[in-house]
Amino acid sequence: MKILLFCHSSRASSPLPGFIVFFLTCYVHKMESAEFRVMGPGHPVTAIVGENIVLPCHLTPRMSAENMEVRWFRSEFFSVVHLYHGGKDQYGEQMPDYHGRTELLKDGILDGNVSLQILNIRSSDEGQYHCFLQDGPSYEEALLELKIAGLGSNPLISVESHQDGGIRMVCQSAGWYPEPKVLWRDLSGKELPSLSEAKSLRDSGLFETENSIIIKERSNQNLSCLIRNTVLNQEKESTVYIADSFFPRVNPWMVALSVILLVLFGFIGLTVYLFKIKGNRDTKIDDLQRELDWRRNIVCPANVTLDPDTAHPQLVLSEDGKSVRCGDTEEDVPNKPERFDYWECVLGCEGFTAGRHWWEVEVGGWGYWAVGVARESVARKGEIICSPEGGIWAVEWDWDQFRALTSPVTPLPRRRAPSRVWVCLDCDRGQVTFIDAGDEAPIFTFPPGPVPGERIRPWLWVGPGSQLRLRP
Repeated sequence: MKILLFCHSSRASSPLPGFIVFFLTCYVHKMESAEFRVMGPGHPVTAIVGENIVLPCHLTPRMSAENMEVRWFRSEFFSVVHLYHGGKDQYGEQMPDYHGRTELLKDGILDGNVSLQILNIRSSDEGQYHCFLQDGPSYEEALLELKIAGLGSNPLISVESHQDGGIRMVCQSAGWYPEPKVLWRDLSGKELPSLSEAKSLRDSGLFETENSIIIKERSNQNLSCLIRNTVLNQEKESTVYIADSFFPRVNPWMVALSVILLVLFGFIGLTVYLFKIKGNRDTKIDDLQRELDWRRNIVCPANVTLDPDTAHPQLVLSEDGKSVRCGDTEEDVPNKPERFDYWECVLGCEGFTAGRHWWEVEVGGWGYWAVGVARESVARKGEIICSPEGGIWAVEWDWDQFRALTSPVTPLPRRRAPSRVWVCLDCDRGQVTFIDAGDEAPIFTFPPGPVPGERIRPWLWVGPGSQLRLRP
């Protein structure tokens, strides 16, 4: 223990040996009455990204720390994580990264327990922490090491293309920390060599990984992708079976047989379809004609911008009002009635009451997002109902799930999120259609409904790790 102490006698005329004896007696008595040590866990503490963690620290022997100064800091003494002094918490010197995220647990402070809780752990929190206590001139400290770990999403395995006489498979996942280890394995558990590997550190401080492999027919058709967090020693694994029909064929007899079967089943299917639509053929033709007209008219998109007065405080809009991302903290903005205050949503400035309109949304990042339209009167405060009943028509990407926000939600058969989405609004029919702008393939169409009689505005929901941009 470090201590600074001066003790003197009022008897200046006493002989020197007596003074020394008196001084030593006073010094030892003072040290015995005030001696303490600060103890940490003695081993690294591991925390999960997004969760809360307690950094343990206590005095020995047990004594009250209620009137001591308790300072938690990083590498520098004034890099304050949390400060307790004068019987209360002091936030004036606290680093901005820890504002609103720390709590000194005072339940055991009378017994010398000064453990610190950190909320919503981030990857940037990793490193060393000092637990420093001072009582008058006496002070001691303990050094702790905090390790951060993030367990990402389940691996998403997809078929990319034919290559080198086989199939190129890709395994993707996001939300890992530190950099994860990726393995391909066959049915017996044997490790398979990968073709390529790419890992990137996103703005959130978490890793995204993409790993590929080439699979040959009748070799390793049972395939699994395993991603392991080396700190937690935990892993996530996905398995697929590749059927023979996915592999490239060169046998002309098999090709001819496939064509014959395709034509035969196509003829049977066409016959069944014609019988099925008998009786309402005119209606179907009208619907088909409208769809064709709609596709032909998609040549002049609406110029849509975002309305900052409706944006959730955590959303960051570009100066031109064309792009939006989810920030780490909430901005200090006026709490207007039209502003969303619970979900990270924003509306477009423009609204439509009649005619047909469309615009393109470019999707970036790895996190959650949703795009669509909403009524002018959609709820802005508290939790909102994301479905036509709540005045919202939209599709969402939630990590590895693509869904239409119906009630209940409708899963959409896609292995990966589109990078660009066309939002098509037909006000006259009360219909909203979503199209993949990359290949112009339909994503989902909400059935026609009654015309709302009020303005319909673009609507975006941007979660952490995602960025949306309106084009052009």
